[in-house]
Amino acid sequence: MAHELPVQFVVSHDLSVPMHAALRYEADDPYAVRAVFQPLGEGATVEWFFSRDMLTQALREHTGHGDVRMWPAVGSGRDVVYIALHAPAGSALLAFPAQGVESFLRETWSVVAPGTESSRLDLDAELTQLLAES
Repeated sequence: MAHELPVQFVVSHDLSVPMHAALRYEADDPYAVRAVFQPLGEGATVEWFFSRDMLTQALREHTGHGDVRMWPAVGSGRDVVYIALHAPAGSALLAFPAQGVESFLRETWSVVAPGTESSRLDLDAELTQLLAES
């Protein structure tokens, strides 16, 4: 499942650039959300993976460590979820519409209810695959 959202790439306090973004969720990887960004006017996409639980928590409070941090911001008529991404090539601060994020999460919960993610995983098969690759 994919949910398209209007996202703002925050350049400074006074300047934001609109981007195309999609949040994607697959039941066979029940803990993860894939965010796919496509800057306007460019053909290349950028993908990040993060926890569905972390995105849920970001609707209420600051969360994250290291390369991915998220927090809600309410005010000036804008309810947004900020996502800060850090990589060796650079950093980005993105503003997602909170209602869009919440709508996406509700859709994912209808596919895999919170707390039931582990029932979707075959840990023995995953471990066998990891050991075969090494």
